[in-house]
Amino acid sequence: RSSPDVFESRMEKRNEVKKQPVGYSSQGEFIRCMEEKARPIFFGEGLGTKTSKGGFTKDKTLDSILNVEMVKEKSAEEIKQIWNQYFAAKDTVYAVIPAEKFDLIWKRAQQCPSFLYALPRKEGYEFFVGQWSGTELHFTSLINIQTQGETAPSQLVLYHYPELQKEKGIVLMTAEMDSKFLVVHEAQCLANQVQLFYATDRSETYKLVETFNHRSSEFKYMSVIAELEQSGLGRELRPGQVSDKS
Repeated sequence: RSSPDVFESRMEKRNEVKKQPVGYSSQGEFIRCMEEKARPIFFGEGLGTKTSKGGFTKDKTLDSILNVEMVKEKSAEEIKQIWNQYFAAKDTVYAVIPAEKFDLIWKRAQQCPSFLYALPRKEGYEFFVGQWSGTELHFTSLINIQTQGETAPSQLVLYHYPELQKEKGIVLMTAEMDSKFLVVHEAQCLANQVQLFYATDRSETYKLVETFNHRSSEFKYMSVIAELEQSGLGRELRPGQVSDKS
């Protein structure tokens, strides 16, 4: 209402993008988009301010989910069972991540806070950009970034809780998603890819993350699809728990 011209131009651009086949993107257009609208922080203030307006919980603390003081008396395995049982009946994504694996993910996230993920669709793939903000990992589709730039809203947020990491050797994770754009097994696929690319022992796999963050002109988005297909995560996943064995 305040800027009808801007709205119309964005809608025209969105329609143009929708006419393109799923997974469409030329390398030149991709690099230009990343450089003009998505660097250095993909979501900046736009995503941070919209999370609380789009059905996401602002400042979602572990204490708001779990009685931390009470579970401190329990073993790591008992806490894992409690966490899994609690979320098993809920329509969401969750995991209990070993401390060593999260240490590696966290260290790499500081060096490479963003990455491009590929979500399998019936025809091709849809690309999502993931951006770390503290221990939260925010996702939005590449189409959103192309059409809305840094104001693109979150469509999925992964919350990581390291409060029990030192004492129990585990990091708890859960998520919130915009159900208009993603269902649970799709969100699970994106969450599993975080461990695939950030917790990998294969230098070739993590090199894709480094290239995306530090040498964008050399980045080949089709390499993400190749890595995803090789891992088997491109197959239809069972809804529910994120694997902590990746």
